[in-house]
Amino acid sequence: MSDVIAHPRRTSELVVERMEGLIRDGVWPVGGCIPPEPELVKLFGVGRNTIREAVRALEHSGMLVPRRGDGTYVRSANTFAAAMTRMATSEMLDLLQVRRALESEAAAGAARDATVDAKRALRAALDHAEGILATGDIAAYARADIDFHTELVAASGNPLLIEIYSGVLEVMHRTHADIAELSVAANAHPAGHRGVVAAIDAGDEQAARAAVVDYLAEAEGGVRR
Repeated sequence: MSDVIAHPRRTSELVVERMEGLIRDGVWPVGGCIPPEPELVKLFGVGRNTIREAVRALEHSGMLVPRRGDGTYVRSANTFAAAMTRMATSEMLDLLQVRRALESEAAAGAARDATVDAKRALRAALDHAEGILATGDIAAYARADIDFHTELVAASGNPLLIEIYSGVLEVMHRTHADIAELSVAANAHPAGHRGVVAAIDAGDEQAARAAVVDYLAEAEGGVRR
């Protein structure tokens, strides 16, 4: 027999459970707006602060999403799926930000220092990725695109940058197929890949940096949409 004394549950936790039930049962459908605060106060027989606390908890979980000046809407009927979607999107955007910093400097370094063999390998990796993209196999394209970005960083000839990027590659292998699919679906396949290769061939460091920023901005747009 346990001697642990259970703490009484907060009213807001009970309201959260009731709200989750209404969402799961379709009373509050996904994509719909939940009732305004005064109606929720009457519905659950609790104070405004309790309602606000419960709504904030469901917003944090990802089930609800506020729209400024328009109310609060149901995003998902499943707390786990909602949380995973929110985390995945956040991870993708964080990854793209880190890649922008590393790949732009790698591209500039490659424009300055890349060997003939490194440039040849970079062009070959891009040709291969684009050939796979034409087949519509997004998963295979994502893998080939990772190879292209790996060659891009390798072309910089900077051992420390290459080592740091190897850690980024671990995250890319988890998320890149999703990023590629979202980008292609949004017609945001980055022509900047060709731009960065051309800039490296021309030895133009500024253009190489700009091309990286452009293609990652397009990828970010695809994720956000």
